[in-house]
Amino acid sequence: MQNSFSSSKQLRLLFNSTCMNLKQHLSTSPVLCDKAYGGLRDQDRIFTNLYGRHDWHLKGAQARGDWYKTKEIIHKGADWIINEVKVSGLRGRGGAGFPSGLKWSFMNKPSEGRPKYLVVNADEGEPGTCKDREIMRHDPHKLVEGCLIAGKAMGARAAYIYIRGELYNEASNMQIAINEAYKAGLIGKNSCDSGYDFDIFMHRGAGAYICGEETALIESLEGKAGKPRLKPPFPADVGVFGCPTTVTNVETVAVAPEICRRGGAWFASFGRPKNHGTKLYCISGHVNNPCTVEEEMSIPLRELIERHAGGVRGGWDNLQGIIPGGSSVPVIPRSVCADVMMDFDALVEVNSGLGTAAVIVMDKSVDMILCIARLILFYKNESCGQCTPCREGTGWLNSMMYRFVEGKADPTEIDMMYELSKQIEGHTICALGDAAAWPVQGLIRHFRPEMEERIRRYREKNEQYASTMFS
Repeated sequence: MQNSFSSSKQLRLLFNSTCMNLKQHLSTSPVLCDKAYGGLRDQDRIFTNLYGRHDWHLKGAQARGDWYKTKEIIHKGADWIINEVKVSGLRGRGGAGFPSGLKWSFMNKPSEGRPKYLVVNADEGEPGTCKDREIMRHDPHKLVEGCLIAGKAMGARAAYIYIRGELYNEASNMQIAINEAYKAGLIGKNSCDSGYDFDIFMHRGAGAYICGEETALIESLEGKAGKPRLKPPFPADVGVFGCPTTVTNVETVAVAPEICRRGGAWFASFGRPKNHGTKLYCISGHVNNPCTVEEEMSIPLRELIERHAGGVRGGWDNLQGIIPGGSSVPVIPRSVCADVMMDFDALVEVNSGLGTAAVIVMDKSVDMILCIARLILFYKNESCGQCTPCREGTGWLNSMMYRFVEGKADPTEIDMMYELSKQIEGHTICALGDAAAWPVQGLIRHFRPEMEERIRRYREKNEQYASTMFS
């Protein structure tokens, strides 16, 4: 017995030593990766009418494969749907990137008698983001079918699509698609002849950016002022009307039927590990061909811009910086843009984020300090005012940033402003405080020399003016 224990102990020591050597070797050896990401084939695209070239009504959608085998998917049950979404590796497309299968499973609990609801966040108020509106305008039946599939996975009684009030055409097309689905028996009582009752309602918001936050959206949906709630309780326990609720993004819901039809493994075959699937990227700013395009996750940022947006205006060397995921994520300079991949993990590694994948390209004609100052003014105006760090901090950031635009500051104030942003970040009920802090942090991290040069030029100008006045 003693010999057996001794030999097993030696084996464990040998195994641990081998693992440590292997780990050290992998950490010091170059990582070879033969797989290139990008160049999504047409047959692998989920959004087949993204540019509105085909009929978006029910017959056109069915001709492109929507509502195919939906009844069979529903009959396979909630556990099967959630498992396929988990296998797919789908992460939320609204910005946070939380695993969708796991999020949906939070709703799959024994019923307490309260109805469950799915709420689709179609507010899309993030500056630079213009992907969900393309789905609702040109492919609305994908979202309607997605609501049905996601609702079945959660055991939901109904879905509420909370759409931004300014999106008039999108809301109109969505309502027409919902009416067509009701008329065809695809939703409503006995949806798709499956025995499952499911309703979909449209709710038009008043255009407040803060209502993009899930609890503020719920408050607005209930007829109250759109202000975030404290969590816990989380919406999966106490959501809209006090009932279990999941709030999720338009794109996340719209891809669910295709994942169930083709299989989670098919969706997981795109992109790097933990960054699977296809993604809608909206590219704007100083590019030759601004567009919204569906591409594979993990495509290099430079390839995305050159392949689909015609490259940077004036060439790549004319690039100054890019905001890769909507206005709330930090800007990255050209030196970082050249090699970074467009996925959650790669952008976190360079102190930015994928967010909504709204790529805002800025060339050398841009006053970067003024651009960030304008974003801070936006967040100041959109703050709901509940949290002191956000209410007061965004005001201070705004006044300081506009002084930096002119150079009316001291170099030591750069660090003061960075510290101020850190006092806002992570100290508020919702992430609007973070969204206001991160653009400033990105500016200081990568464009500090430009800020110092602006201050120096302002001082020289004042000194020359003073010498002229008193000479």
